[in-house]
Amino acid sequence: MKKIAILGSTGSIGTQTLEVIDYEKSCEVVALSAFSQIDLLEQQIKKYSPKIVAVMNEDKALELEKRLKSQQINTQVVTGMDGLIEVATFDEADIILTAVVGMVGLLPTIEAIKNKKTIALANKETLVTAGDLVMNLAHENEVEILPVDSEHSAIFQCLRAGNQNEVSRIILTASGGPFRTFTKEQLKNVILEQALKHPNWNMGGKITIDSATLMNKGLEVIEAKHLFNVELEQIEVVVHKESIIHSMVEYQDGSTIAQLGTPTMHHPISYALNFPQRATCDYIKKLDWTKLSSLNFEQPKYDVFPCLNLAFEALKIGGTMPAVLNASNEIVVASFLDKKISFVQIPKIIHEVMEKHININNPSLQQILEADSWAREYSKERIK
Repeated sequence: MKKIAILGSTGSIGTQTLEVIDYEKSCEVVALSAFSQIDLLEQQIKKYSPKIVAVMNEDKALELEKRLKSQQINTQVVTGMDGLIEVATFDEADIILTAVVGMVGLLPTIEAIKNKKTIALANKETLVTAGDLVMNLAHENEVEILPVDSEHSAIFQCLRAGNQNEVSRIILTASGGPFRTFTKEQLKNVILEQALKHPNWNMGGKITIDSATLMNKGLEVIEAKHLFNVELEQIEVVVHKESIIHSMVEYQDGSTIAQLGTPTMHHPISYALNFPQRATCDYIKKLDWTKLSSLNFEQPKYDVFPCLNLAFEALKIGGTMPAVLNASNEIVVASFLDKKISFVQIPKIIHEVMEKHININNPSLQQILEADSWAREYSKERIK
């Protein structure tokens, strides 16, 4: 039985991973982490008895530690980035599922790779910000990176149908989010509550807003480039409102292999945890082909949703620019969630930050972290 550490166990992907483990009994939970949701984390500790947990918020970590001691629960509690890295490199863990949101996932993932842990990657920012560095490190350490995002899991599965040199195109599907049919004028009046209502997926706040702006798809383009070692020109985005086809791979003979399924994260999580085998997933709702009347496809509206263009531009420029794109996006989305800026200001501020940045080619990890820090501060200035 595999032993798993979950970074971000109280978030959307983390809780669904624990559901998959409950159904399949295929993994033993040995380590968990949360940012500050210690009530839920405490419940998880009682159920799964991990050896160690990390809480990013120091005050919450101390509070959790007191609670566990009063109940004579021996789980070790660590805190901060050092604590997160301690969980990611925990000796007993075979596989590290990184489900934290944002740049916070980068350093723990790097350290886990150095410790030769298999990575189940649900934190796209790791490859968006430092894709070349991370993939080279994984290659050097002979570490497998298994994608957990539904789109990248789909591509990963489709690529098993042929050889790398036979791939013509990778086609990432996008639901289009809640504003797929909106015009530029209509987007000016969007409010937070509308943006948080995704038509197909139940996700956390940040990723739901990214889906509404199409930045999520842009980040996935950058991630796909690094994960699958393809050129930018080989990646295409198509809007598919039903979210039944999760992505496709077109081969040089004209054949297109697609991965289809109901819109649930249980399947890609299960696939990553059980790879290279497939589990019996009776708990996942299957498609009813007699009721699936049509599948629709359309071009993304790049002029209405400029975040997608910004991501393509950042990938084309390379260097530290993708880290700047990601950092600025994290700040402006947080501000939108706090109702400090409007929906249409999100891409405008990111564009301003990218234009101001002096790009560094072939950056070191330190230069990536410095670019990330600069972009966050400058984004906050633009918001003010």
